[in-house]
Amino acid sequence: MAKLDKVTNRKDTYSLKWDVADNELPMWVADMDFETAPCIIEAICDRVKNGIFGYSIIPDAYFESYINWWDRRHNVTYKKEWMIFTTGVVPAISSIVRKLTSLAEKVVVMSPVYNIFYNSIYNNGRYILSSDLVYENGQYRIDFADLEAKLADPQASLLILCNPHNPIGKIWTKEELATIGHLCKKHNVVVLADEIHCDIVEPDKKYVAFASVNEECLFNSITCLSASKAFNLAGLQSACVVVADENLRHKVSRGLNTDEVAEPNAFACVANIAAFTKGEEWLNNLNEYIEENKKVFKELVKKELPNLYVVPSEATYMLWIDCSYYTENADELCAFLRTKTGLYVSSGSIYGGNGQKFFRINLATQKERVIDGFNRLKTGLLAYINR
Repeated sequence: MAKLDKVTNRKDTYSLKWDVADNELPMWVADMDFETAPCIIEAICDRVKNGIFGYSIIPDAYFESYINWWDRRHNVTYKKEWMIFTTGVVPAISSIVRKLTSLAEKVVVMSPVYNIFYNSIYNNGRYILSSDLVYENGQYRIDFADLEAKLADPQASLLILCNPHNPIGKIWTKEELATIGHLCKKHNVVVLADEIHCDIVEPDKKYVAFASVNEECLFNSITCLSASKAFNLAGLQSACVVVADENLRHKVSRGLNTDEVAEPNAFACVANIAAFTKGEEWLNNLNEYIEENKKVFKELVKKELPNLYVVPSEATYMLWIDCSYYTENADELCAFLRTKTGLYVSSGSIYGGNGQKFFRINLATQKERVIDGFNRLKTGLLAYINR
């Protein structure tokens, strides 16, 4: 735990997250402030010592590290022939949208959801078709009648599923996933499951892989996996796409290769292999640390800012916070917080659905920064209501 408490200066490292003013505290983008597992650093350093960084192949050990990790940690059986290397989940999603859908067709999402899904759809000339999640009694649920109506649209051909769901931190149950799978199969809609957050879960929770639910789900889906969120490796550009159906896999493979997002850099494979073969204890400690951060933050909110509501979160290192007592214009509130206190969080409006009443905060940082973030939030909210 002590290692995770270490504050590492990320300024002047070309960090997207920390490209902020000196007085600002960034708690927005899904990027952790923890140094990655020592086994990964050691593997990269060993690779650096070779001194030559030419073109790389994808070794069998890369795919085997995924297979063994999902078998051991998630009780899921994947096969090597189902797997394709890609440089990232987002490039893969954009490529798959282009390959499996046509211009002006519709892609179904369940909002509020990861905002980059919208970019992958709109930027490629397709339309968003959102089945908004229902928010009631402080929690979200799927409106399956509405979802089926959206899937039945003859222009809908792909559903992008976030599992676990970002930004609300929800782990979908096996029953919910089975229903999604059945409805998609019924209406000839392929499921693209983004499962990048699956390893950041509460210590006593387990996510359910969409492809593991039943054969209907397995053979009508594409799954995107990566070590990047769990081990803070996003900058190394490495992910894996799993497609059991041979014909579907051929299309996905052609799309990824056509878009030139199927080749590794010199460090991607060695880092990934180290993470999935030697990093489990580190990850377990990380999940405990994040859960403690969430507990500390929620207790402070309950005690000192009871008019905020923290939506229950089972996964991810973010919290989704209902600020509707103060405003239904999250853009305005988040801009005010940043200007007034330096606290930089994500406005919920970018995630669609009812997100204009929420903001998202990233707690994958040292505990002292979590407390600092809360104090800035408290100061900013008091100033906001007293303008």
